[in-house]
Amino acid sequence: MSHTYSSCLIHFVFSTKERIRTITPDIQKELYPYIGGIARNNGMRALAVGGAIDHVHILATIPATISISKAAQLFKGNSSRWIKQRFPQKRLFEWQEGYGAFSVGISQKDVTVRYIDMQMKHHEKRNFQSEFIAFLKKHHIEYDERYVWG
Repeated sequence: MSHTYSSCLIHFVFSTKERIRTITPDIQKELYPYIGGIARNNGMRALAVGGAIDHVHILATIPATISISKAAQLFKGNSSRWIKQRFPQKRLFEWQEGYGAFSVGISQKDVTVRYIDMQMKHHEKRNFQSEFIAFLKKHHIEYDERYVWG
C-alpha cells in the first residue's frame, strides 16, 4: 500500500486553570472558531468545538502524522496565547495542566457532535468535575482523584 489512511477521531476536554469561570460568551463566540482554525492550520479538522464558562470540548480528526499530545499542545498553547492577546483583561488566563483525550468511533461521531453542541444546556445540571470523572469511568481509565484536578 503506497499511502497511509487513518480515521482517528479524538474528543479533547480541558478546563481553565482551577476551573476559573473565564470563558464568557463573548470569548466563546470567537474562541471556538479560532480553535477550528488551529485545527485547519495543523492538518486536523475540528468537527465540533464547544464548552462552558470553565472548559472546552473539541472533536477533531487527527492525522497519522500528529500525536494526540501534540494536538492537545497545539490547541491549548495557541488558544491560550490568542485569548491573552485578543482580550487584554484576560492576560493571566491559563488552561489546566492536563487534558482528557477520548477516542470516538465513527459510528458515535454525530452523537458526540450533538453532545458538544449542547454543552451550555448540559451544564445547567452538571458541573465540569462530575462530567470529567464520568468520562474517565466510561472509558475505563484508572485515576486517583487526588491528582485529577492538579
